[in-house]
Amino acid sequence: MQQHPSLQPYADLQWKAPSGAGAPPGLKVTFLGVSTVLLDDGETALMTDGFFSRPGKLQTFLGQVEPDMQAITQGLQRAGFPGGVGKLAAVIPVHSHYDHAMDAPEVARRTGALLLGSESTANVGRGAGLAESQIRVARLGEPQQFGRFTVTLYPSRHAPTGFTGGEITAPLRPPVRASEYKEGQSYALHMAHGGRTLLIVGSAGFEPGALRGVHAEVVLQGTGALGPRPESYRDALWSEVIAAVGARRVIPIHWDDFWQPPGQPMVPMPPPLDDFDASMTYLRDRGAREGVDVRLPLEWQAMDVWGGLPVRR
Repeated sequence: MQQHPSLQPYADLQWKAPSGAGAPPGLKVTFLGVSTVLLDDGETALMTDGFFSRPGKLQTFLGQVEPDMQAITQGLQRAGFPGGVGKLAAVIPVHSHYDHAMDAPEVARRTGALLLGSESTANVGRGAGLAESQIRVARLGEPQQFGRFTVTLYPSRHAPTGFTGGEITAPLRPPVRASEYKEGQSYALHMAHGGRTLLIVGSAGFEPGALRGVHAEVVLQGTGALGPRPESYRDALWSEVIAAVGARRVIPIHWDDFWQPPGQPMVPMPPPLDDFDASMTYLRDRGAREGVDVRLPLEWQAMDVWGGLPVRR
């Protein structure tokens, strides 16, 4: 579990940062690790998950977990929110496991953002003492407006693992065992903004038929635990998510080892917990066959994820 797969074999898939200093203009997407993603148009920002604590393996498996306040401070500063309350309109955990929802109430408290998610996520917020006025339980399929962002949450599922399933039915007050952060409702988050569309799927799971009729140019697809699944499962995921929405680009997320300390370079999850090489080989080969661009994201650097997409004839 200390032998991390190398990213070098996928150097051709690495996102190329633009030459010159500064972030790309306009709508920006920044990958902050696991499935924490920042969307920012310069006026309004949204964040999935907001997970920065990254407790180690021993603490996670044998002890209790709780938000690391220093790691959250450093994460928000690095993400561009050094002064607390600002333009972050909502933090949206894509499900309620600790590596998605644990830090979200503190991120919401410090930034003034709304905590938006399932009833399980709401109970994480309540357990953290977040004001009820800052908590909203999402309604599936109901568009919500934040500045020029339109966000719609569709049902999804976690990849099949020993931690899949369950609800948090009462306020959850950390420190607690990591297993107390039950999945709750999983979401595929659809974003529309100025003619651009994006789908964020924080786990390698899917709800059959849930994305029928939904369109997204780009999919940020969680790949954690995808590698050990059979080829038939990978095919089904591609069909139910990437092909279903007509994606022209796929960017893998939730592939990094979330037990690495905060601030360290991202490395893929080690075996036997995942098979990063199997996931990437599948995505690269399938994308090449079907004309879908597959790119590994930059880490903590803003991207124009729609840039350079070929015109579909």
